[in-house]
Amino acid sequence: MARLKRSGPESQAEPAGALSPAGLRTFFRIADAWRLSVAERRAAFGNIAKQTLYNWRRQPDSARLTDDQLDRLSYLFGIYKALHIIFPRPEQADTWLRRPNAAPPFGGKPAAELLFSGKMEDLARVRRYLDGARSPW
Repeated sequence: MARLKRSGPESQAEPAGALSPAGLRTFFRIADAWRLSVAERRAAFGNIAKQTLYNWRRQPDSARLTDDQLDRLSYLFGIYKALHIIFPRPEQADTWLRRPNAAPPFGGKPAAELLFSGKMEDLARVRRYLDGARSPW
């Protein structure tokens, strides 16, 4: 499956793997801001092997993510963006994941517990919740 990369009025098909290096660099910056553990970082990609994660960190330019992994990154990037729209201070946005949350999807637990379950549906659930919170109508 090809993904589209837009630059100017025309667009060209680009293989999904070509997006991997930039996506990984962005992911690791977000993961550092969120202070994610190795286990949480692995779960974000669907519970990949530790060595794979380490290899991607060291050499993002040689990584080729699957469509599933790129979709996971898309959810995480959307969550990051939504948090930075909702909260005026970056430290508020970046620590939201760790604070207990009484909203229905979280049941009093921090969002990180749901977000890093390893299930794509849970990434989507957190993204939908935040999208609703930032634009309720």
